[in-house]
This record gives sequence, C-alpha cells and structure tokens, in this order.
Amino acid sequence: MKGRAIRVDAHQHFWQIERGDYGWLSPKLGVLYRDYLPENLLPLLAQQQIDATILVQAAPTLAETEYLLTLAEQYEQVAGVVGWVDFASPDAVADIQRLARHPKLLGLRPMLQDIADTDWMLGAALHPAYEALIKAGLVFDALVAPRHLPGLLQLLQRYPAMRVVIDHAAKPQIRDAAFQPWAEQMAQLASETQAYCKLSGLVTEASAQWTVSDLQPYVDVLLNTFGSERLLWGSDWPVCLLAADYAQWRQASEQLLAGVESCDGIFGLNAARVYGVGSG
Repeated sequence: MKGRAIRVDAHQHFWQIERGDYGWLSPKLGVLYRDYLPENLLPLLAQQQIDATILVQAAPTLAETEYLLTLAEQYEQVAGVVGWVDFASPDAVADIQRLARHPKLLGLRPMLQDIADTDWMLGAALHPAYEALIKAGLVFDALVAPRHLPGLLQLLQRYPAMRVVIDHAAKPQIRDAAFQPWAEQMAQLASETQAYCKLSGLVTEASAQWTVSDLQPYVDVLLNTFGSERLLWGSDWPVCLLAADYAQWRQASEQLLAGVESCDGIFGLNAARVYGVGSG
C-alpha cells in the first residue's frame, strides 16, 4: 500500500453452509451453494491489490454476526463486520451494546429486502435500536430495493445523526431497463441526506448478458448525485459470481468510472472514512 491510497472492498460475504442459518441459500443458486471462506477470497484480494474488506452479514442471526467477528479477528484483511440485530426485539438495545464492544463491529444491517412490510423500518418499536446504533457510533447499512426508497428518505430525515450506507445502489431493475422513479428518488436521497451509496451488486441486477453500457446510465446517476465523495466500491463477492467473477467486476467498475478524475475515494478512502477503518 506504500505510496498509494488504501483500497477497500466495502462489501463482501463469507458463509459456511453447515451452520444452517442462511434461509435464502439453496442448491437452486448453483455456484453460491458452497462454503465461501477467507482462504477463497484472500488470493483474489492480492491479485486486485485490495488492502482491506468490509465483511457483511448474510444471515439474520446473532450467531452469524458473532461467527463473522471471529473470522475478522483471525484475518487482518477483514477491517470489520457489518452484522445483524433484530431491531424489533425487546433485547435489541442490549444486543447492540454488547456487540458494539467488539472493536471490529462497524455497522448493522437489517435484511430489509426480505421483509414483506415495505415500511417496517419506520415502525415506532425500532426507535430504541436506531438510537442505540447512533450512540454506539455504528453505520446503518440499508439493504433496500427501489420500493423502499421513499421510506428510507423518511427514516434518514428522522435520524439525521445516523451514518447510513445504501447497499447495492438500492438494486435498480437494470435487466428490465427500469430507470424511474429509482433515479429521481436516489437523487433526492443524495441531496437531502448525508447517506453514502455502495457501487456494488449491479451485475446481478442486470441481464445474464450484461455489458458495461447496460450499467453506465445507472452509475452516471450515482456519480451525478452522490459524487465520487460518497460512493464506495464493493465486490459483493461471492454473490457477484452469479454474473461476474471478482476481476471482471473490478475491471468493469474501472471502465464505468473512466471519466472520474480520481477514484481513490470510491475504491477505498470513502469506505475507510465512513466505517472508520484504515487510514482514510
């Protein structure tokens, strides 16, 4: 890393199927239905000169978050963990306070995309959890789809002190060439809140034969609204393998950002700053 800015993969996962808490993971997902652990990722990080990663939860259990923290303790390349807590639980505040004592817990992520109630995040019962997250200095990772964006705006206006990162650019429907109202709603979030946004997960929202040209209009919206100061690059590995390998997504990202004067922020410094890791 000497002589260059830190490079951070702001979004990757590990899982071990035999743990049994990945309800969404089935043999139907093909390449994803196997264990993905640090020894599988570390060579890819070395090849792409990635210095650190943010490890993100993939199961809605406290046990998985504790498992990920154990992995983070063992591998210096894992800068920290975005874990999970049941925000609606009476024990949410105690759980957040306990987990936050671990130096590698950086944030929390309710799996909003899997909750049928689009407005669940706005429920009054969740207020203590949001306050505890803010008090603990943790990041809220918003795993949302376009249907959630109006509610997310309300949530961020309600809790302006909460540091928020929108995962996967809110999963625009690229394969259907759907652009609005996603573009307008993302622009509003960018202008009216301090949220950051992850440049990740786009290839799996596109068609199987995706091209950089398919993704470019969506990335341009993000650049024109969040700017290079509030975008974070992430691989979404191993989920990305459904559409591209690690190197292919990294190369596509560089093409998508070819017009940006400096990508040091997007490829690392912004993640280091918002999650409080490395030297950013």
